[in-house]
Order: sequence, then C-alpha cells, then structure tokens
Amino acid sequence: MIHRSCSYFLLFLLVAVLPVAAQKNFDFNTTCRQAYKEIIQLRLANGQRLLDAEKAQHPDNLIPQFLENYIDFFTIFFNEDPAEYKVRITKVAERLEAMDEGPKNSPFFLFTKMVLHFQGAAMRVKFGERWDAGWEFRRSFLQAKENLKSHPGFSPTQLYYGSMQMVIATIPDGYKWLSNLMGMKGSMKGGMEKVNQFLNGKDEWCQLFREEAIFFYCYLQFYMNNDKKEVAAFIARQQLDVVNNNLFAYLAANLSLNSQQAEKALQLLKARNSGPEYLASPVWDMEMGFAKLYHLEPDANVYFENFIRNFKGKFYVKEVLLKLSYHYYLQKDQAKADWYRKEIAKRGNTETDADKLAQKESKSTRWPNRLLLQARLLNDGGYHRDALRLLHGKTVGDFTLPEDRLEFSYRVGRIYDDLGADTQAIAYYKEAIALGENRKEYFAARAALHIGYIWENRGDKQTAITWFEKCISMKDHDFKNSLDQRAKAGIGRCKE
Repeated sequence: MIHRSCSYFLLFLLVAVLPVAAQKNFDFNTTCRQAYKEIIQLRLANGQRLLDAEKAQHPDNLIPQFLENYIDFFTIFFNEDPAEYKVRITKVAERLEAMDEGPKNSPFFLFTKMVLHFQGAAMRVKFGERWDAGWEFRRSFLQAKENLKSHPGFSPTQLYYGSMQMVIATIPDGYKWLSNLMGMKGSMKGGMEKVNQFLNGKDEWCQLFREEAIFFYCYLQFYMNNDKKEVAAFIARQQLDVVNNNLFAYLAANLSLNSQQAEKALQLLKARNSGPEYLASPVWDMEMGFAKLYHLEPDANVYFENFIRNFKGKFYVKEVLLKLSYHYYLQKDQAKADWYRKEIAKRGNTETDADKLAQKESKSTRWPNRLLLQARLLNDGGYHRDALRLLHGKTVGDFTLPEDRLEFSYRVGRIYDDLGADTQAIAYYKEAIALGENRKEYFAARAALHIGYIWENRGDKQTAITWFEKCISMKDHDFKNSLDQRAKAGIGRCKE
C-alpha cells in the first residue's frame, strides 16, 4: 500500500512532466507596435505581414488578433464592399471570444473588447444594421466605463469613453429613445476633457495611440464643438504628416472640404503618397471630385465617375450622382444631367442626410436656378468673393419661385457670414427664416443654426441657445437629424 504523502508526490511528478497549455496574454511588444503604426497610416498589407510574423513567433499573444480588427475596420469603413463585410464582420465575434482567453486582471482584457465592439458598431452602421450597431455601441460604452473603474490609470480607455460620451450627448431627439432604452448618458464637457487629457498625456500608451487620438479629436472638435478654426490650427501646429500617413491625408482633405477650403483639399489630395502599399479606395476619387466641382472645374466628372464605377458600397452614392447631374447641368449637357438624375433613384441608400436630399431631388421636375447653384458650389468650396460677385446687385425680387427666394436669402447670408460680416449675415439669415421656416428646404433651419453660432462666438450664450432652439423647433425639413444634432451640441456647449 502506497503512503498517502507518497501518492501526492507521484501525482506532483506526473503533473510536472505533462505538457501545459501556455497562458494567453496581451503583449503589445515591439513588433505589434510597428504593425499598429503601419495599420493606422493605412499601410494595411505591411501591418498584416508584421502580425503574421508575430503570430508565428508568439501564438499565445492576443494583440495580433486585436490589431487585425483595425485592418478589417478600415477596409470596410473606406470601401464598403458587401462581400468583404460578410466575411469580416463574423471575425469580430471570433476575436471577442479569443480576448476572453486573456488574463482578466489585465487592462487590455476589457479594452480590447471595448474597441472590437466599437469598431463592430461602426461597420454595422455602414450596412444599415442600426439596431445591432446600437447594442454593440452600448457594450463598448459599458466596458469602457467598467475598465475606467478597474484600471483608472490605463489612459487609452479615456480616449474611447470620452468620445462616446460626446456622441451620446448630441444624439438627435429622433433617436433619443435609443440612448434612453440603452441607459447611456453623455456629456459634452466631460467627454472632451477625457479626450484632451489623453491627447496631452505623456505615458507610453498616449504616445502609442496618439495618431488615433488625433483622428478622434479633430472630428469631435470639428463637428461636436464646431471649432473649425481650432482644428485647422491644430493640424498645422502638430505638423502632421499628411503625405505619407494616408489616414491623416484623408482627415485633412475631408475636413478641408467640409470647412469650405476646396483649394487646400486639392493640394492635399495631389500631394499624398498613393503608393501600392496603401489601402486602395475609390473615396479618394470622390474627395477629388468635390474639390474640383467646388471650383466649377470642367473635369470634376472624371473623378466622380471613377468613384461610381469602382465603389461597391451604398453611402455617398446618391449624393455623388446628384453632383454629377449638377456638373453636366452647369456644362449645359442636359442629356447627361437627366441621365444621372434618373440614376439616383436606382443606386445607393438614404442612410445619410445628403443621400436623402439627393433622393428627394431626383424626383423633382425642375432644375436649380443656375446662378444660385454656381454660387452655392463656390461658397461650399470657400470661393466666397467669387460667389458674392455672381449675386451682386440681385435681390429677392429677382427670383420668381419661393424656393429660389429662400435660397438666395440664405446664400447671401452664408457668404457674408463666411466673410466675417456678421451684421449683414444675420439680416439675410432672418429673411431666410421668415421665408422658409414652414417649408421642407433646410435653409431656414440652417440659418437659425448659424445665427446661433454667431452669438456663441460673440459670447452671448443665452441668445445663442435661443437660436439653436429655434433650429430644433423647425419640423420636417431636409437634414433634420444632422442639423438638430449640431444645434443640440451648441446648446450643450453654451450650458456647460
């Protein structure tokens, strides 16, 4: 009979010699950091090669799987290929399961899952899966909140949690039920403080994720805080590499187009490194098409048509087709203008306000006033004095149709606003509101929004709030959700 202590000893020896499965881990080592840098600059194939090497050398490291989701996210975000999406979205769930095998006491345990859910939500939105996207977003938000409590010193959580707080704080009233149902509360001020805290941080994670943080910061500051000048100054101050970092090139060009700096966007798009190592995307043609159209250049159609031919997604398609119809209309090629207008109803979707407006215009039996359309495009591109010269000497009385009178009042107000002539701008904006607050066009609501911006910039926050509320009060007009979101963000800024 073997003594009990002897049996324990034999058991110990048996266990000691049996092969033991290695513990999965989160090791953001040098190879993973190099891969992340490649991916965040949209050199995705380079990043994948590094990750493959890391997986072969350290198969128990979970960070490569985490970073592969960035590759999938950028591929889907920019290209929206349904076939790619079908394959890549299923991998999000597989990676979430893999992260569960990591050590639960690591700050990366919740952080990686938080980012995977966040990116999964963004991908689902691109394919109209709003309900599933909402729940993914909620999981990400709750995991960020929990990780902040468990690991308050782990700075990357601040970046995502702060960004999500700002988004939640500005959810339009039409979607407010969603945030209430999901139990999420946001804060403009608190969210921005967390983003800024991360951006100004000095620890290793703040340095590693800095380029991603800059991307978040610029879009939040631009759209949520309406501080376009600060974003432009920030990009210049930080001396961002907008040539070899394609994510920064996209950021700078896209925000330039949306802040009426088409000339700047054109320079950025021409200068960016378009080598074969970067993610190829038709989005670059779309951006170039806008930059050209906003200067009324005759070759804008070349870039838009390249985009339509090569883009497999549905976002932006109707808007680009509308712009193509405008291009040919202004070139006085009515046959092509009519053809592209008819195509709007057949392609794309109406997930964005711009695509909704394009769909609506495709059903119209009339074309825009040529003079007003030229002024609008030039104004959108930042060629304000050229636009003003076109409208010089005109009054509301020169236009027969009520929608043209309304657009004229708004457009002159907007041009004066963009030139810094606040008093004249407010007068024309008020005229636009009087003409259009009960109409379907967005001009009156946007006029109220911009009057709010003017008073906010003057420091009269109470008057600004009044005009932001006026914007929100207008019902059933184009761009309702996006204009309400901006007005709500304005109210949030003025109250905090």
